[in-house]
Amino acid sequence: MVRAIVVLLLLSLPGAAQSTPTAAERLVAAAYAQIGVARVYDPSYRRIAFPGGDVPLDRGVCSDVVVRAYRGIGTDLQRLVNDDMRQHFAAYPQLWGLAGPDPNIDHRRVANLARFFARHGTTLAVSAAPQDYRPGDIVTWRLPGGIAHIGLVADRLVDGRPLIVHNIGAGAQLEDVLFAFTITGHYRYLPEVARTQ
Repeated sequence: MVRAIVVLLLLSLPGAAQSTPTAAERLVAAAYAQIGVARVYDPSYRRIAFPGGDVPLDRGVCSDVVVRAYRGIGTDLQRLVNDDMRQHFAAYPQLWGLAGPDPNIDHRRVANLARFFARHGTTLAVSAAPQDYRPGDIVTWRLPGGIAHIGLVADRLVDGRPLIVHNIGAGAQLEDVLFAFTITGHYRYLPEVARTQ
């Protein structure tokens, strides 16, 4: 369903008939497709299919927005993170007391996604300059209380700042929050240009 919505959004873009959307444009469209669909913040652990598993589309957490956006362009972070963790478990944060990877939850954890993007994408400088954040970039933050958060940079601006598609408690939203919290990471991971490690 997300993929069908993404295709419709892409076809409605100005100039869609003249050019093929870039990976970043498709990724942003897949993030937008979640707004109004994912309405509930639900961090509960669930057993899900593997690969291609997901919690119900009406719910999830911040990482689910990112995972679903990539899945909308044909990239299954559940499988990719699990594959990398099985081969390099010690390279990932050891915050949950696990002895090995868990395909039900690993890709839904901000720290694991940040490590995956750092290992297989491009780590970019954390900057206070809004123009350094491009559509499709991934940003991680530390919220008050030390909670990790993740979102996707959109292609829309407010006062020169790019908006963010994320879920911070009310489902997938498009909001002006890039500089609202302490930024802890800035990544670019586009499958056709991603480096392998």
